[in-house]
Amino acid sequence: MRRGALVLVAAVVVGWLAMRTSLLNALLYFPSRSVDATPAAVGLEYRDVEFPTEDGERLHGWWVPAPSQPPQCHVLLFHGNAGSIADRVIHAKLLAEGGLDSFLFDYRGYGRSSGSPSESGTYSDARAALAALRRQPGVSTGRIVYLGESLGGAVAVALALEAPPLGLVLQSTFTSVRAMGRVHYPFLPSVLVPDAYPSLERIGRLACPVLVMHGDRDEIVPLSEGQALHHAAAGPKRLQVVRGAGHNDLVSVAGTAYGGAIASWARELAGPGF
Repeated sequence: MRRGALVLVAAVVVGWLAMRTSLLNALLYFPSRSVDATPAAVGLEYRDVEFPTEDGERLHGWWVPAPSQPPQCHVLLFHGNAGSIADRVIHAKLLAEGGLDSFLFDYRGYGRSSGSPSESGTYSDARAALAALRRQPGVSTGRIVYLGESLGGAVAVALALEAPPLGLVLQSTFTSVRAMGRVHYPFLPSVLVPDAYPSLERIGRLACPVLVMHGDRDEIVPLSEGQALHHAAAGPKRLQVVRGAGHNDLVSVAGTAYGGAIASWARELAGPGF
């Protein structure tokens, strides 16, 4: 093949990949810039935290210490693909009632965080958030639990490979974006859907316990996705099916049992004296 033809083929491939990535981002991320609720709305004390990423973005989060001290452990919350941390104050409340600190943050392009979301960007954001959590007063590195909601579970899985936590909670999480494409767009050839956030391929290599929480009426990410992640995890592992819960109402359906389940599991992991 002549040099000119090679350049043309390369340009077409690069253009196609860029277009596919742009399309993926448009279909995958639904950020809200509104932060119209804070943990104070549910009676919690908190502190605004701004912190940098390795590639120059500025992220915003909340440090929410548990009312009971010393805390049982510290939860790093990775929210889903829509909204912002303002939509997760109830998570912080239920975790606090279980005696857990929490650190909530917005990915780039969400809430008060700068930039635009992307897969690689969320991984960078996760590393920055973990560093920010470790800087909070009284935080013990050995007592950090990752809690990933939906897409946030995929981000948490990736971070857990780099920096294993005390434990990893996957809430309503999918096995991969390509798998979700097969569920919701079965007419599309799989090759057209990027193999983004490949959690099923990664989870077996984790060196931490995994708790999978999934609603049996999840209309967006079927329960079978959570079951597949649980099956592939090396262990120790636990599957908790929330009866009557869909994708976006698992926390409200579970109620006080939500924070209690995570707290009791974390106590088991930490052992005597926790």
